[in-house]
Amino acid sequence: MFVLNYKSGQPIYEQLYQSITRLAALGAMEQNEQLPSVRALAQELGVNPNTVQKAYRMLEHDGIIVSVPGKGSFLSGDLSSLQKQKLFALEEFDLAVKKAAERGLAQDELLAHVSAYFQGRDS
Repeated sequence: MFVLNYKSGQPIYEQLYQSITRLAALGAMEQNEQLPSVRALAQELGVNPNTVQKAYRMLEHDGIIVSVPGKGSFLSGDLSSLQKQKLFALEEFDLAVKKAAERGLAQDELLAHVSAYFQGRDS
């Protein structure tokens, strides 16, 4: 369910944060859906429980999940925080497109690169 790359330079807790955020944004997880317990997920992924706890804390801080004492962690019923993240991503994308255009990349080159990304290829 969660995709982690143990060889990347990115910390595991950030990868887990991004993976849960991505699944929620894509609708692969339902609102109010319960997440695995910290201990169970740590065991499943083969990581330290503190790593999972750090990711869960970040997700809760950003309003993506809600922790209920004695019950566990759940995907938030209010996904406005995901909408804010999408808007932030679009702002970053706009800035990247502007920089690329200023450096001589043409529209067709940029569109081809974006298409290649979504087709699973690196270009």
